[in-house]
Amino acid sequence: MRLTRLCLIGIGVIGSISGFSARTQAGQLPDIIEKIKPAIVGIGTYQRTRTPPAVFRGTGFVIGDGLHVLTNAHVLPVAIDKSKYEVLAVFSRDGKKQTVRQAVEIAKDESHDVALLRIGGSPLPSVRLGDSAKVREGEQYAFTGYPIGMVLGLNPVTHRGIVSAISPIAIPAHTAQRLNSKIIRRLSEPYDVFQLDATAYPGNSGSPLYDILSGEVVGIINKVFVQETKENLLERPSGISYAIPIKYAVSLLTENGVKR
Repeated sequence: MRLTRLCLIGIGVIGSISGFSARTQAGQLPDIIEKIKPAIVGIGTYQRTRTPPAVFRGTGFVIGDGLHVLTNAHVLPVAIDKSKYEVLAVFSRDGKKQTVRQAVEIAKDESHDVALLRIGGSPLPSVRLGDSAKVREGEQYAFTGYPIGMVLGLNPVTHRGIVSAISPIAIPAHTAQRLNSKIIRRLSEPYDVFQLDATAYPGNSGSPLYDILSGEVVGIINKVFVQETKENLLERPSGISYAIPIKYAVSLLTENGVKR
């Protein structure tokens, strides 16, 4: 009888510890989000003479000195119409005030769909970059960005989920009809991406994927580039979300002498 009571007490203690751990994680996330949101920016173009003057293309996040921004390479416009004074722009929010800053493309890595921008003005709050090599399947992460653009204002939205798989970006096609130059190139230089069980939308491309306990960024949400490669065998692409490991962005920073 005594042994039974001890076993039950032990189970209760383990359950309490497990529940406390879950509550602790959940309790820390609001604080992490509060720190992350000021570093989230919109990426697009701005032309004063058109309607609307601002065109949203995706999300980005501020790093390092507060004057550099990371996003997806596919988020950037193919061309800028300088004859009409169109500029690459970063949209940010300071309290209730929304601001537009001109941005300059510093570098991009199209193989990993990462781009580095520089903005003018005073430094913005920035995020810390973590080690994507330490990410494990089953761990919880969050991402913050603009899933439907700036339709409802410049208000960052956060989603949370687990890394459900770490798998190759490209899967060999069974028939030549499924192959194209992009797929062939990515098959020749394969790398792993993070698959998530949280839903990302087109506007989330470029959002930071971060640790819910530390806030360190371990990946960049990618809604287009990865999906068109990884799901080329599917007749109907899934709603699965993916992220590019942050180590490829770190390499881009190093190559261009930008501190993380």
